[in-house]
Amino acid sequence: MQRLLFTPERQQLKEFIEIVETAKGRHFLCVSVNKVKAVQISVVKNLRTKRQDTFEKTEEWLLKDLVLLDGRDSDADEPQFVMHFEEARSMAAVSCAAKYALARSLVSLSTKHCQKDLQLVNFDWTYIRPTSLYSSRGDCMVLLQICFYAANLVCLSLCPIT
Repeated sequence: MQRLLFTPERQQLKEFIEIVETAKGRHFLCVSVNKVKAVQISVVKNLRTKRQDTFEKTEEWLLKDLVLLDGRDSDADEPQFVMHFEEARSMAAVSCAAKYALARSLVSLSTKHCQKDLQLVNFDWTYIRPTSLYSSRGDCMVLLQICFYAANLVCLSLCPIT
């Protein structure tokens, strides 16, 4: 997707998640940075023809125009969210983890490129902001740390007490 769609437009793809749309085909919500450091949010449709993937942007917004990102329900494992620009745009990610990955990316890019805090509602902040366990190193590091702690617990439980 980076090579076919974003590189020719001199944009760098920063994050993308698969979303569920009513139109046929696979759709992605992409976040990219262009050559003047403006952050763009795009809905991209994947068109598969004769064993070749092609991509087409169907909607575009600028991150600076995003007024509010609404997770709809922070207490439920729900992948739906609403992005409020001039008009509200409802979307559904393929998973709740994808929704939170997008939110983390948008918060980071808003701080870095727009010099403002992105307003979020109905998100569990423990999964958005860095804590002692989660840092900006990404989800893979979190998973690695959890596995390390679990392995230590297993080893300790196998040690005989004398």
